[in-house]
Amino acid sequence: MLLRRFPSPGASAARHSRAQSGHRARRGIALGLTAVLSFGISASAFLAFRLNGNVDRVDITNLVAKPSPGATREPNPTDPNLGAPVNILLLGSDERDGANESIGGADPSLASDTAIVAHLSADRSRIELVSIPRDSMVSIPACTGTNGSTSKPRSKAIFNSAFSIGWNLGGDIASAAACTMSTVQANTGLSLDHVAIVDMIGFQRMVDAIGGVDICIPSRMVDAYTGLDAAAGNQHFDGVRALQFARARHVEGTDGSDLNRIGNQQRLLSAVMTTALSKNDLGNVPKLISFLSAATSSMTTDADLTLQTMASLVYNTRSVRSGDITFMTIPNGPDPADGNRVVWTSASEAIWSNMVQDLPIVTAEEPVDPAAPSAPGPASDPPLPPTPTPTPTPTEAKNAGREPFTGDDITAVCD
Repeated sequence: MLLRRFPSPGASAARHSRAQSGHRARRGIALGLTAVLSFGISASAFLAFRLNGNVDRVDITNLVAKPSPGATREPNPTDPNLGAPVNILLLGSDERDGANESIGGADPSLASDTAIVAHLSADRSRIELVSIPRDSMVSIPACTGTNGSTSKPRSKAIFNSAFSIGWNLGGDIASAAACTMSTVQANTGLSLDHVAIVDMIGFQRMVDAIGGVDICIPSRMVDAYTGLDAAAGNQHFDGVRALQFARARHVEGTDGSDLNRIGNQQRLLSAVMTTALSKNDLGNVPKLISFLSAATSSMTTDADLTLQTMASLVYNTRSVRSGDITFMTIPNGPDPADGNRVVWTSASEAIWSNMVQDLPIVTAEEPVDPAAPSAPGPASDPPLPPTPTPTPTPTEAKNAGREPFTGDDITAVCD
């Protein structure tokens, strides 16, 4: 998968699951970026060299079409992209060779298990993470592999097949990532600046490196496919359990929708964020090295997403608070041609358009003042009776995966 991210829980935290981070964030790479920030401030040059060598980098410069460059600007020495928005495609790979085979079983195919578009606003005041359902029906453009071979464009195909198409073309992660990036750009109008990929075992190691995460499970979750059996209530997940939770799609009593799994992944990312950022362990050099090693050892990025670039991006989003971090799933509905697939609804156009223009993807509705006078109607209209003041109702938990939420919002309630 890709990026990810976590203040001491108070009394309300025992009942409500929310991202309470007083800092910044993002699942796989977001976590990696958070780690890099601490590293950039406190680690030695030797550690930088060691961690930089952990990350696998692929050159996709000539494989992904880039739009014409915008107006030139004076580069900022701490962040070459400062003053411009940055879009990073975060991918979770379900690769099942090597250590991953013990998690998912041997499988010669390769697909993207999770896809999130992370948007950092130009002023570095917002972070927005938009999940793309793997079952989305989209157009896939012609892709080029590292060996020069090309694929035919597809007018309608399942989104996560783009990763497989690229892999089958070039037989490598660069071709797979490039085809997925091209697909996202073709369907959204976005220009993607970077890509980051983390596999299953890498995510598991990162969760273990921060000592696990606490998460609210409103009702028992059993998934025979992943081995998850989590009792209702507040739970502490180690890396194995967190990965089971993130992969769980066939939970008993649910419709098996990928949207449910996306919601779990978004909630898990918030929990990881909260934990990593609230841990004083990041100031402990041995624990910091362990955390950073886990975060980078199973990460693959494009050649330009260096450790220095990641550190500068995180450093320049240091003023972001949990309420400035938005999670959402691109609006979608059932595919009329196949109930097991989804298509993006017209509401998705505004989301991508706002992201392209660097506008907030979700805007708060203006509250209505019941005491404000209403505009007079026609003379013939009878006077309207006064509107009663609505009775306050308890705050409802946001339905992660189906509703946008920020790190300040409640996403689950446990007794």
